[in-house]
Amino acid sequence: MHYHSEQLVKDISRRAQEFRIQVLKMVHAEQTGHLGGAYSAAEILASLYFHHLRVDPKNPQWAGRDRLLFSKGHACAMLYTALAHRGFFPPDELASFRQFGSRLQGHPDPLKTPGVEIAAGPLGHGVAIGVGVALALRDAPGSKPSAESAPSARASAAKVYVVLGDGEINAGVIWEGVMAAAKFKLGNLTAILDYNGIQQTGATAESMPSEPIGEKWQAFGWHVQEVHGHNVQQVLDALDRADEVHARPSVIIARTTKGKGVSFMEYDHRWHGQPPSDEQYERALGELEEGLEQWQK
Repeated sequence: MHYHSEQLVKDISRRAQEFRIQVLKMVHAEQTGHLGGAYSAAEILASLYFHHLRVDPKNPQWAGRDRLLFSKGHACAMLYTALAHRGFFPPDELASFRQFGSRLQGHPDPLKTPGVEIAAGPLGHGVAIGVGVALALRDAPGSKPSAESAPSARASAAKVYVVLGDGEINAGVIWEGVMAAAKFKLGNLTAILDYNGIQQTGATAESMPSEPIGEKWQAFGWHVQEVHGHNVQQVLDALDRADEVHARPSVIIARTTKGKGVSFMEYDHRWHGQPPSDEQYERALGELEEGLEQWQK
């Protein structure tokens, strides 16, 4: 497991909060998009793109890259923001979010947007696709990154990361993928479950109870870790530990908050896909900017 400096943790936490502000502006400007699930995934995506993933923004199809499969595609405003600030396309392009003809559609499209690995409209397919990608990569010749392409010191073969929402694990195909990953002992596959407890229609525990969630994944043969999904240190440590597991797939259950950072959005399913009014926008922006100050000191 790598050492993560206090400054690195602070920098990634700051980015995550800045990304929330950017996403708020995007969704408010177009009056369409998903805030709640984007906000719960901010630290996860910032940790992946700004420390852990081996990617090359100048060559998005580099064969040796790690693959991030963003299965909870409705929250793509946060994915686009991370990709833009990582250098896959100009951050100014984020202003075109969900506009006609934009590369930044309401659900991600790998044929349009640099850095997007899979299309993700209907939920539930990320793990099964990840199994296929991980199988294809597992026996492929290794490709070590150049110094420019490697944000971390890791120099192992390409790995596959799947970011899931907890609402989508209601889908049976998720568990078919989970079984297959264990059968094939895919140590190059890691799932990160954004476990925020809220889905489009209400609490996940009411729609389809999933606890004890860790024991379920463990029973399927996965290596399981549970972390506070807004604690960057814990997220980075869990990603490192997952890299050390070679004989079976790993899952990181990141316990998060839907709408994290905005008091009136947190834990409220109505903010799954609701854009803010002008008044709500100003209030949310003020709260997010206040939250950002702790990482700017």
